[in-house]
Amino acid sequence: MATIMPPRAVIRDDRRFFFALAVAMAVVNVIGFGLQFATGRSTFAAPPLVHVHALVFVGWIGFFVFQTWLVANNRVSRHRRLGWLGAGWAAVMILIGIAMTVSVVRAGRAPFFFLPSYFLVMNILAVLTFTGLLWWGVARRRQTEWHRRLVMSAMTAIMGPAFGRLLPAPLMMPFTAWGIFAGMMLFPLAGMIHDVRRHGRVHPAWWYGVAILIGMQVTIDLIVLSPIGAGLYAIVTAGAPGAQVDPFAYGPFPPPFAPVP
Repeated sequence: MATIMPPRAVIRDDRRFFFALAVAMAVVNVIGFGLQFATGRSTFAAPPLVHVHALVFVGWIGFFVFQTWLVANNRVSRHRRLGWLGAGWAAVMILIGIAMTVSVVRAGRAPFFFLPSYFLVMNILAVLTFTGLLWWGVARRRQTEWHRRLVMSAMTAIMGPAFGRLLPAPLMMPFTAWGIFAGMMLFPLAGMIHDVRRHGRVHPAWWYGVAILIGMQVTIDLIVLSPIGAGLYAIVTAGAPGAQVDPFAYGPFPPPFAPVP
């Protein structure tokens, strides 16, 4: 009696989609920061730390897109060899990201549409969440579907500055942070929709990534509203101009075309 074999599962390749998603993230960053420069709200006449920060983070975006391009073009072996460079790069981003945030807050120059204490906690947690998700993705590098989605979730965690420059942040006060977060979450949402359309379900990695990102945003609020937020701000700004700034009050609107940190 002939045995009826089940049809072979169709392997659906998502490489092109994830490359397109990475390019979209890069484009949002280019437009967001490009608009700031074009309108004169960013300037090259900035302290050295600002330039170092820009080089490290812009370099990461280029590296991120290049890595997804390698996979999309079936150069997986080179992608894997460079993966450890990305893991180390993330560690540098923690140091530079926190140093830059502390520098801005100590100088009393947090963007006026954020509470200074919120800006401090938000940026620190964002870069820590980015690194944690990225390293988790690296740890699961042999499970490709997990790896891809966790890395994309990690990149989502640091999309805030781009959306903060692209969206009308002052008009969204006092819900600016959550408005920016909603923009950031468009990327994992696109990934989840893609999963449903291509595979009939959302991969668990997206659920974990989204849960962690939402947890990050909620935790920011909880810390800022607790004595921890005030204490952290006091420690960071001790002996600096930022200590004279009320950490729980919005700053005055700047004049048109004034540089934004």
